[in-house]
Formats: sequence, structure tokens, C-alpha cells
Amino acid sequence: MREDILRERYFRKDPQGNIIEDWRALCARVSEAVAKTRGEREDFFTVMHECLFLPNTPALTNAGRPDFTLSACFVLPVEDSIEGIFDAAKQAALVHKMGGGTGFSFSRLRPAGDKVGTTNGLASGPCSFMRIFNTSTEVMKQGGTRRGANMGMLRVDHPDILDFITLKSRDGDLGNFNISVAVTDEFMDAVKTAGNFTLRFNGETRRTLRAWEIWDKIVEMAWLNGEPGIFFIDRANRYNPTPHVGEFEATNPCGEQMLLPYEACVLGSVNLARMVTTDNEVDWGLLRSAVKTAVAFLDSIIDRQAYPLPEIERMHKGNRKIGLGVMGWADMLIRLGVSYASEPAITLAEKVMSFITGVAVQVSAELAKQHGPFPNWEGSAWAPNSQVRNATLTTMAPTGSISIIAGVSSGIEPVFDFETEQKRADRTFTVRHPFFEEWRKAHPGEELPDYFIKAADVPVEWHIRMQAAFQKHTHNAISKTVILPHEATRADVEKAFLLAYDLGCKGLTVYRDGSRKNQVISSRGKRDRVEPVDLPKVRDQKLVEVDTSEGRVFVHITMAEKEPLEVFITSPVESKHAETYEALAMIMSDALRCGRAPEALLRHIQKANMKHGSVVSPTYAILRAFRMLGVNGSSDTCEECGGVVVLQEGCRTCLSCGASKC
Repeated sequence: MREDILRERYFRKDPQGNIIEDWRALCARVSEAVAKTRGEREDFFTVMHECLFLPNTPALTNAGRPDFTLSACFVLPVEDSIEGIFDAAKQAALVHKMGGGTGFSFSRLRPAGDKVGTTNGLASGPCSFMRIFNTSTEVMKQGGTRRGANMGMLRVDHPDILDFITLKSRDGDLGNFNISVAVTDEFMDAVKTAGNFTLRFNGETRRTLRAWEIWDKIVEMAWLNGEPGIFFIDRANRYNPTPHVGEFEATNPCGEQMLLPYEACVLGSVNLARMVTTDNEVDWGLLRSAVKTAVAFLDSIIDRQAYPLPEIERMHKGNRKIGLGVMGWADMLIRLGVSYASEPAITLAEKVMSFITGVAVQVSAELAKQHGPFPNWEGSAWAPNSQVRNATLTTMAPTGSISIIAGVSSGIEPVFDFETEQKRADRTFTVRHPFFEEWRKAHPGEELPDYFIKAADVPVEWHIRMQAAFQKHTHNAISKTVILPHEATRADVEKAFLLAYDLGCKGLTVYRDGSRKNQVISSRGKRDRVEPVDLPKVRDQKLVEVDTSEGRVFVHITMAEKEPLEVFITSPVESKHAETYEALAMIMSDALRCGRAPEALLRHIQKANMKHGSVVSPTYAILRAFRMLGVNGSSDTCEECGGVVVLQEGCRTCLSCGASKC
């Protein structure tokens, strides 16, 4: 799988599409592009080649390309005017073009129904404008390697908050966005006391309602499909290192990196699975060395990369934020013989992260002695006693693809399962965790020790306690998903949110196993056959007429609760493709009635149409018909292997092939 991912998305290719580099050459290319000295180049090459540390994907794919950014995350402001909204959409397109992801707060936009003074019209509100950003992202192929990813946030006290919470109630809606509610301390107090809460805009009260009305809606939607997440915005701003420069309004697409408007951050992860000695002890010396090199690596990127906008360059170089995190945490625990859901694991998490952040601050202080502190240092939380080169140094970012490249568990997540069936475009195969396989061979027939614990068996409380343990010693935030069993209740979701708030987390994403239509990775033994749903006796049908060069094609699409469930096609008289029309209609109908997302099916059809199709072809007619109904190939479907992505590390990631929306 590692080689597949590298060949498909990371290795350089010639104009004919032939691969022209291997892992060693990739590491040499990146270290050459980032290093300022020969010594740095050698150090950077070693930590990458040995997978002791890896930077975020844009650094691996874009290094050596002079007009591309190596940073992964950006936040852009959205001002309350048509000019400001479309300026932000344009700026986002430029960021996506260079390989970055974007976060937005739509809280400055006036609520739906407000009067627009310049036109005497009525505002359509932030939710409608988010769809413009989603569509813009869909048509931009990000950096030539992946679709752009966005985070959309709205303050919990915005008058349109109830509409915002339900924006992604259907699979496929706003497929290029993660959404989170920016929750205030005032709101949480009202929830805990069952009090009232005021919605306001520009300081003006618009409505007062029970806080529980909003809270229940958040819990309901998170239980239904994992969104929205919650972001504790007041807590985040209390830890803002540069309040004199601005306040946090939004985060990057996965929620772990709070950024000021026009700010950016470059991310990377140390591989903890490699930081264990042969005697099964933490290798603190190797960890210190890797962190020192990683901080120098990430800091150097700030001066060696291109920027999509001059405003971003000024902000990034003004605060010089970097975000060093970890991957392979669950693997480290297994090697040490420690259960993920245990007090020793929580204690070790605090010790390891405290060590990493401490070493990172020491290195940043040394860089400040050489080059000076970050330009906005005066007036910052670091002044006047601690001169550092970087306003922040640690972040727990998603590691979907890079953890597969390194061959370790993702971020600080527990192992999803030790024996899984993973889907690729052309096959399904069994993957066994290497430590699990090694132990089984050495102990045939014996019961697994308790430190082989998979994600589904980790109680919710331990997920959140682990996140809180790492958060205590992390400058920014944590990208992590709390996976709940399918039978979890809304009360379980509520309990998770409240516990995260009480334990000092800066945000939380939950995902109830199987709550989306499809899942790319699943445990072996859970292969129940999916039976087609029964159609109601009385049902709606949409008749769509599509003109082709053969004549008119009539596509009959049966709908149930606004979802397409059955397709009939009447082809032109004497059509050369009559049997193909009929076969496609029957296959699509069976797939739709078995719960397959229409967007996933259309994506496959679209690929075939682009390769072989024309205005005569059946694929064209089907695509055209569904598009006329507002359904196309954009959804949470994995673009690489056709499955639907799942939430992990706060990010929609394909655990089979590593493809990510973030």
C-alpha cells in the first residue's frame, strides 16, 4: 500500500506520466529544497529517509516546485460584502491551486433575511454563500494532487446557527467542507444551567432561546453523521500567543490549527513508533534528536516556500508558526506493552508531549539567538522573558498518508483494527497489523494481551482523556476523532462533548461507527450482506429529458425522501446503445437501493465518460440527467478507490488508500 500511495501521489513523473524518482530521490529533493546549509541537508534527508519525521504532504509533493507552497493550512477572512465574499473565494482558489487547505469563519456575514443597504434587497446569509465556496473548490484541482479542503465555522451566537448546524444532514452535501460550531464559554454555561441564550449580530440581539435548543441540534447532527464538530473558541483565544495581532476566528480544515486571518502554518510529525529501544523503553535521546531536526526543518520552510498571497506571507513570516506533532503513538504503546485505555498510557502521553514541546521551545530559542525572535514577538505571550523564533511550535495534525508511508498508526489514534479488509479500486484484501502478526506467530493459540486494543474497544472516556493529556502540552490543538460504537446514543455524544470541555480540550469531533452510508475500512467478520430497501407503494418520480445526437433520452428517477433510489431509461428508437442504457439503469437501481451514494456511482460513470464518452453515450445521458437534478460526483466518496471516507484525526480520510480531504 505504501508503494501504491507513493507512486500515485508523491513520486515525480515525466510529461508522459512515467515515475522518475524513488523514496531516496524524493527525500533528497525535499531536503535540497528546504535546507539552508549542507549540514541541514544531510540531517533533513536522514530523518525523512528513515521515517523518523515527515513533514505535511504539500512539502513532500511541492518541494522543488518554485511557485508552490509547502504549508498545509491557511485561514482567510470573509467580510460582510459581496466584494469581500468573492475576494475570499478567489483567494481560496489561489491557496488550493498551490496545494493548501483553507479555513473560514462565516460569522461576519449578516444573517439571512437582513436588509442589504446598498440594494434594498435581503441577505441570503452565510449558509448560502458557503455553497459558492464549496462549488469553487470542486472545480479547482488542488496543486495537481488532491481536491482542496475547507473548514467552515460559525459562532454559536450567530442568528443563523440552527441552519448552519444542519448544513450537512445528507451525505454528499458540502462535500468539500468540514463544519464546526465555534462554541463560547457563555453558551456552555447556559447549557450546563439549562438557561437561555442570546443570538446576536454586530452587538444587536436578534433572538433569545433555550441554549438546549441549539445544543440538542448539535448533538443530534453529530450523532447522525459526525458533523458539526465543536471548537471552544474562547479557550483557544485564551492561549492565543499574539492577541495584539488579532483574535482566532477559525481553524484549518481539521480543526487542530487555530490561525489568525491570513495566517498559515507548516506541519509535520515525529514517528513515535521508532522511538523505542530494543529493551522496550522510550528512546529519549533519539526523540530529542528527531525533534531538534524537525523544528529546524519546519522553521526553514517558512523562508524557502512560495506564498499564494502577499498578505499570507506577511502574517506567516510575522508569527512564524510551526506545528510539530506525532504519529505512531498507538504503536509505541504496543511496543511498550501499555494499553491505550489505561492510566499508564495517559501518564506517558503527558510525559512524551511535555518532552517534545520542551525540546521544541529550546530549539526555537536557539534559532532566535541566531536570527532574532519572530517579528511580532513584542507584545506577545512570550515577551518579555522568552525570546523564541516561532509563536507556536506544536500541533497534533492528521497523518493519514504520511503514517501509511511510515508504516505506523495514525497520529494519537488507537489502531483501527488489527485485521482489516481494505478496498482498492480493483480489489479487496486483508491487512494485518505487523505487531499483531508478529505476536501471533510467536504465541500461537494464546489470548492476545490487553495492550492489543482496537479503536472500537476503547471507551469514549479514554479517547477524550488521551486527547486532553496531549492537549496539556500542545501549543495549538489536537486533530482526533472519538469513535463511538454504532449503538451509541445521543446521550453518549453529549457526554463526550461535555467531558472534552471539562478536561480542557480545544475542540472535539465524534463519529458513530457506520453512521455514514459506506465505510472504506471495516473489521473482518462484519460483512453482513446488504439487502435492497423496499420502495414505498406511492413514490415520487422525476422525469428528465436529455437531448443526444441519437435523439431524446428520457431518464426516470424514482425518489424517496429526496434520495434517488431507482432509475429507468427510455432510449431513442433504434438506438445503438439500448442494451447499455437498460443495463446501467438496472445496476444503478440495485446499487442505490443498497445504500450506495449516488455521488459515488456518478463519479465512476463520469470517469468512464471522460475517457470514452460523447454526447451520444449512455454515460453522458445519465450524468446529464442527475446534474439537472442537482446531483453530481461530489461527495464524501474517496476519489482514489471509490469508497466513502471515514472520520479519523478530525479529518475525512480513506484508511484504505490514505486519500484525504484535508
